[in-house]
Amino acid sequence: MQDIVNGRCGWCGTDELYVKYHDQEWGKLVTDDKTLFEFLVLESAQAGLSWITILKKREGYRKAFCDFDPERVAQMNDEDIERLMQFDGIVKNRLKIKATITNARQFLAIQKEFGSFYDYTLSFFPERKPIINTFQSLSEIPVSSPESDAMSKDMKKRGFKFFGATICYAHLQAAGFINDHLADCICR
Repeated sequence: MQDIVNGRCGWCGTDELYVKYHDQEWGKLVTDDKTLFEFLVLESAQAGLSWITILKKREGYRKAFCDFDPERVAQMNDEDIERLMQFDGIVKNRLKIKATITNARQFLAIQKEFGSFYDYTLSFFPERKPIINTFQSLSEIPVSSPESDAMSKDMKKRGFKFFGATICYAHLQAAGFINDHLADCICR
């Protein structure tokens, strides 16, 4: 994979959806809890799959999971799980669907404890500030960090599912807590 393609991080290639996501969302700091919940749902759904697969199903996830409203998702039950197992717009994986509901409940508990999921996330960062890396090559970008390791460990302790250190790192990248746009990327 090339490091830079058309001035952008090479991982997004030339796919229109990927390029739009790269340019408009990835690595930009998200402070809104609803958007953080959306990224959490999508990243946990991605476990074992390619990110483009999930991006293509994003609108399906939006419909299936109440426009990413954690309070409504937290109220879902077994009947909803069965309905979602028949829904074509998402990955039909019973464990991931259940995990989304469980994660919504834990997300709400974190909001109650910390005031916001954003504040909770910042609690894992030195000086409560995002990290801006200056990598020159995609091969330099790690799959986890001390911050993602600590956050993932804490989230697992709290009962989150499908949110290991690698998925947590991807979440932190997507939500701009860790900016891994390559130094020569136009989105720096």
